[in-house]
Amino acid sequence: MTRQDDQDDNEGAGSLLLDDQLCFALYAAQRAVTAAYRPLLDALGLTYPQYLVLLVLWERGETSVKELAGALRLDYGTVSPLLKRLAAAGLVRRERAAGDERSVLVACTERGERLRERAARVPGALLTATGLGAEEAALLREALWKLTERVDTGAGRR
Repeated sequence: MTRQDDQDDNEGAGSLLLDDQLCFALYAAQRAVTAAYRPLLDALGLTYPQYLVLLVLWERGETSVKELAGALRLDYGTVSPLLKRLAAAGLVRRERAAGDERSVLVACTERGERLRERAARVPGALLTATGLGAEEAALLREALWKLTERVDTGAGRR
C-alpha cells in the first residue's frame, strides 16, 4: 500500500462528529454489551470484571496475580481489589508462592469451580441478547482482536 493509498483510506478521518469516532462506536458497543451481561451475571452474584477474572482462572487454573493481570490487560492495582472481593465471597483463594514470597497465586475454590457450571450458560445467552449468530460473533471478535493488536503495535506496547 502506498502513502497515497493510506491518505485516500483516511479521507474524512479528521471528522470531529461524535458518530464518526471509532472510539465512541467502541465505547457505545462496550457499554451495550456490558449492560446485556448485567442480568446474566447478577443471577450468578458477579460483576462483569469478577466474571472476567473467573474466566481466566477456569481456563488456566491456579495462576499468579501478575499473569492474571496480564491476561485481563489490567494493572495490579485494579486486579487486587477484585480478588479481595472474590475471596470474601468464597470464590477464590490467594496465597504466596512457595518459591517466591513476592508472588501471589490465585485459584478458584470449590465454590468458584461449581459456579462455572452455571456460568456456562452466559455466552449463549449473550449471543441471544445481541442477536448475533455464532459466525457473526466470531468475525466481530476477530476484527476487534486485530484492531487491538494493531493499536498495541502502533503504540509500541508489543
